[in-house]
Amino acid sequence: MLNFNQPPTKATNAEPQWKVLVYDRFGQDIISPLLTVKELRDFGVTLHVSLHSDRDPIPDVPAIYFVMPTDDNIQRICRDFQNQLYESYYLNFISAVSRQKLEDLANSAIQANAVQQVAKVFDQNLNFISLENELFTLRHQARESISYYAINKGDVKDTEMEAIMDSIVDSLFSVFVTLSIVPIIRCPRGNAAEMVAEKLDKKLRENLRDARNSLFSSEGVPGQFSFQRPLLVILDRNLDLATMLHHTWTYQALGHDVLDLQLNRMEIEEVMDDGPTMNSPARKPRIKKKTYDLSSKDKIWMSQKGHPFPEVAEAVQEELNAYRQEEGEVKKLKAALGLEGEDDTAISMLSDNTARLTTAVTSLPELLEKKRQIDMHMNIATALLEQIKARKLDTYFETEEKMMSKAALNKSLMDIISDPEAGKPEDKVRLFIIALICGPPLTEAEIDQYCVALQAANCDISSIQYVRRWKSYTKLQAPSSQYAGGGISSTSMFSSLLSKGSQFVMEGVKNLVVKGHNLPTTRIVDALMELKSLPDADDFHYFDPKLLRADASSVPRNRSPFQEAYVFMVGGGNYIEFQNLLDYAKSKSAHGMQKRIVYGCSDLVNAAQFLNQLSQLGQEM
Repeated sequence: MLNFNQPPTKATNAEPQWKVLVYDRFGQDIISPLLTVKELRDFGVTLHVSLHSDRDPIPDVPAIYFVMPTDDNIQRICRDFQNQLYESYYLNFISAVSRQKLEDLANSAIQANAVQQVAKVFDQNLNFISLENELFTLRHQARESISYYAINKGDVKDTEMEAIMDSIVDSLFSVFVTLSIVPIIRCPRGNAAEMVAEKLDKKLRENLRDARNSLFSSEGVPGQFSFQRPLLVILDRNLDLATMLHHTWTYQALGHDVLDLQLNRMEIEEVMDDGPTMNSPARKPRIKKKTYDLSSKDKIWMSQKGHPFPEVAEAVQEELNAYRQEEGEVKKLKAALGLEGEDDTAISMLSDNTARLTTAVTSLPELLEKKRQIDMHMNIATALLEQIKARKLDTYFETEEKMMSKAALNKSLMDIISDPEAGKPEDKVRLFIIALICGPPLTEAEIDQYCVALQAANCDISSIQYVRRWKSYTKLQAPSSQYAGGGISSTSMFSSLLSKGSQFVMEGVKNLVVKGHNLPTTRIVDALMELKSLPDADDFHYFDPKLLRADASSVPRNRSPFQEAYVFMVGGGNYIEFQNLLDYAKSKSAHGMQKRIVYGCSDLVNAAQFLNQLSQLGQEM
């Protein structure tokens, strides 16, 4: 697309043509996790600007537009035509543009006498945000419109629901057009996931029927030789609310929960100290915000993001030690080269060192980049550690894991709730909701007692009221098998770290080692991929868009297990589930069965945001 929709050639790679990139907020969210400013520059983009900002005319440069086909955007593009801002216009719409809007564009181009300048109009079908190779989400801007709250609120109108479903289906359709594969769809009955699956099946079917304009061509498609089509499992968030509120212990999920990781970017507040005035009581410390980009090129991030936090701290420390050693060698070289006089030792040392110097010079940029990465992870880990200590997150994590695996608790629920030291009010509410969903059944009177205690610890309990109604309404007693197999063992406190004199002060934080266990989502995916029988997943719908006649009674045809699955969660997902699915695929691949799982969700929400949505639902009851 950045090469005017032509495949790049050697000539354009060597010397790209300069151009302007114009995007709206949706386009910006799609591009930002994929390309850095430097990479855009390598493609010849000298200027990238928002569509709705005030822009000056640049008459001799072509412009590439990457926007959603909304009415505002179309009107703004028409205004650009009239003002003759650029030499030529390449219009790329993120999702398919309607006939009516194309006619509006054409009319305004004729009036502005700019027909010659509109070079190309494309439907890119890229209406989703790809965060990693195995992770995508549908939108970041204006994501409230497709959130769990929007789908589950009491007064939602049918027309609103249709619009929400259509926008989710449009994005999912984009995902599979981009991959050019037609999946086999499975979903549970009687909820939002079923509506999405039916609409998507219909949309894929209509596209395949129209052979001339079909977006799924058979040529140049990756994966057309693997004889098996992938599975798409569409699930509803109501299947498992507990995971959304769970306190976590792995690096990436902690970052999302505590530091609000968004679009692969983290913000950390750092206190600036200004010398002697720092200690005067009247002065507030200045706080500076730092933003860190976490890309797939970052080796530490890619290798550690799924590991428990203590292991990550250890790994970062080891990287730092290795870096110091390399730095030491460069310093020795400097000393050797600083030798005075022309005596033989200096000259012989110089000839030895020339080779070493060459390698040192070539490795310097690498070293600096490594140093930057280590510093960044040091800062992130330190910020996480402060939060863990302040909110006693290790205690919460341990208690919740025990509840989910039905083990005995060290400290009773009431003790934690009434302990003023333990965490924020929201942490207590999260803990109690998990106890409601996964713990031993409580009588109404007991629940009321807990609610009084929670209110005494100034917690907002409207979310609990919603979960109570949700439980009685669905009669959803999570079967005890659902979270089985989890568990925790506490090992000796970071002994290796403390003995090496690390920079992390870990006293008072438990070193919890998590034993792998499958969350409900992962267990359903496992049953559907391996064709096992599971009470939760036996009555799932089966849709195959390639079959000519669509009937709800169609039965699963294939007998061999699936290699590849796309899991999509309607109503929001999080990194805990994503990591659990990745671990499952990894453990299968370790046994010689290659599995690939891609996780997607309508939006990535952390526990605080999800709790907020539950509270809103509770207040509206």
